[in-house]
Amino acid sequence: MRAAYVETLGPPEAIRYGELPVPRPGPTDVLVDVLATPVNPVDTLIRSGAFATPIPFPFVVGRDAVGTVAAAGEGAPGFSAGDRVWCNSLGHEGRQGAAAEQVVVAADRLYRLPGGVEPETAAAMAHPGVTAYLALFTHGRLGPGETVLIGGAAGNVGSAAVVLAARAGARVVATARREDADHCRSLGAVAVLDYRDPELPHRIGEFTPEGVDVLLDTSGMNDLPTAVGLLAGRGRIVLMSGFGSRPVLPAGPLYSADRSVVGFAISNATTAELADAAAVMNGLLASGDLRPRAVETAPLRDTAEAHRRMEEGLLRGKRLVLLP
Repeated sequence: MRAAYVETLGPPEAIRYGELPVPRPGPTDVLVDVLATPVNPVDTLIRSGAFATPIPFPFVVGRDAVGTVAAAGEGAPGFSAGDRVWCNSLGHEGRQGAAAEQVVVAADRLYRLPGGVEPETAAAMAHPGVTAYLALFTHGRLGPGETVLIGGAAGNVGSAAVVLAARAGARVVATARREDADHCRSLGAVAVLDYRDPELPHRIGEFTPEGVDVLLDTSGMNDLPTAVGLLAGRGRIVLMSGFGSRPVLPAGPLYSADRSVVGFAISNATTAELADAAAVMNGLLASGDLRPRAVETAPLRDTAEAHRRMEEGLLRGKRLVLLP
């Protein structure tokens, strides 16, 4: 099969495109013919070595795959040849990645794709949608009637978070560029504030006089002194981006009001947590309520170029999906 892989960790130029042996599934695995695989920021972190995880070389890059079942092991009941499926937890903890014509997926990490959902759409939304769900509900413990502040709400994860929070009955206040305000409102935000406004904390306070229950900053700015001051009592901040940031933590205002800061990386999610999120994603994909704002497709042989564009910030607000 053809695949995009590396033989050593390094820059995008380390990615090779060529022939590798077809992977062999074990008894609890499923062999999948890949139809689409997106490029995620975490893919570049793993390929470069910034995000340390066990890696077998040659290592196929990529995390998410949408495809059809080619064969299923005896211990993978419920999957049959031809089933359309998806996975969003490859390429980590010793698992080979998704940027290949065929991949092996453990049955408990594989989910059926609802009928009528295009592979490119599912590939584009799998990672942002599951990330947003786990950040908001598993780690942020967001409940109906609570107020959530979503920073970077026009981005891929931010947009998914607005949809999920609004549909869960939360009150969503978003920050984004002014030109993205209508988009964020269309997703369910009740207020959208310009993140470049020098009076932004004051503006947020006007819309949240009792404070913010959950704060999710997908932009990676991680301005904790300001963020902690916006929280309600027992409010929660979920840190999920800004890999190299070194924010200052205001301990006094944090502990004196029972506020908390929790770190979250989807790579640490359990199979049970991923399955719960996948069930929600499938419902929203099937209804059309969870959809990418913009998708660009490219052939799998362009994986190195796709990683370069991701690292240089040239894909903001856009999902790039590779087609084997």
